[in-house]
Amino acid sequence: MTDVGPPPQAIDAIPLRHPWRWVAAAVILVIVALFLYGAATNPAYGWPTYLEYLFNERVLLGVFNTLQLTVYSMVIGVALGVALTVMRLSSNPVMSAVSWVFLWIFRGTPVYVQLAFWGLFPTIYQNLQLGVPFGPSLLEIDLQEFSYPFVLAVVGLALNEAAYMAEIIRAGITSVPEGQMEASIALGMSWGMTMRRTVLPQAMRVIIPPTGNELISLLKTTSLVTAVPYAFDLYGIATREIAARIFEPVPLLLVAASWYLIITSVLMVGQYYLERHFSRGVSRTLTTKQLDALAKAQLPSAG
Repeated sequence: MTDVGPPPQAIDAIPLRHPWRWVAAAVILVIVALFLYGAATNPAYGWPTYLEYLFNERVLLGVFNTLQLTVYSMVIGVALGVALTVMRLSSNPVMSAVSWVFLWIFRGTPVYVQLAFWGLFPTIYQNLQLGVPFGPSLLEIDLQEFSYPFVLAVVGLALNEAAYMAEIIRAGITSVPEGQMEASIALGMSWGMTMRRTVLPQAMRVIIPPTGNELISLLKTTSLVTAVPYAFDLYGIATREIAARIFEPVPLLLVAASWYLIITSVLMVGQYYLERHFSRGVSRTLTTKQLDALAKAQLPSAG
């Protein structure tokens, strides 16, 4: 048997020097410092007005309404997205076609146009009648009296969000190997139990990151609900109510931007912990035992 020689010596690697990286970093720091100094000394930013209205009661009301729009629209959007995903993956051609057409319309038209349509919905459809087709009407609703911009804004945002969530959920489900589902069914699990215990826990690693991005995007999209029209969100109160009254749009835009950044930062922290929770047991770094086994496997075998 041929003796295996001693393992090779460790390579004394000398890292390459990158002086231009430090030069670029210094230039960037100088530019940022100049911008911050200019912003701090420029009276057009209106920093006293910014500090005065940052925690104004009307602004806080706008923050609360924006959070309500975001939460309600996201919950409804996720629920509809799940239903659309089931329809899209169904073997029934009618259900699959209906789901595809829904996604085609709501992903292919701008959100502002959709919200404007929902704002005009009571004008387009003045009466809503429910009853026997070509027969007597059992219920009639006068949509002219249905003047709830908040509800219409939630409906418009939720339907648009459902189209994107359906594709995110479908991508997560299809990322799980088919063998996982086949093995679960072979063990006697029902379809629902298979989805709940086998498919979805693995699919969540794919679903959570884009869903977090969609939630953050939806938060910022609420600034478009003025098309409904609904003017009591954060952007509407800050820019259309207060700024128009005091004739100082710049500091009020900064107030709105600050609150969007605060809420977005909180959502990003929550997304980080959710991703870490559903990524347990998955690591891209090899352990010491795995590295040792890989090194032994690559040694020349005995002759």
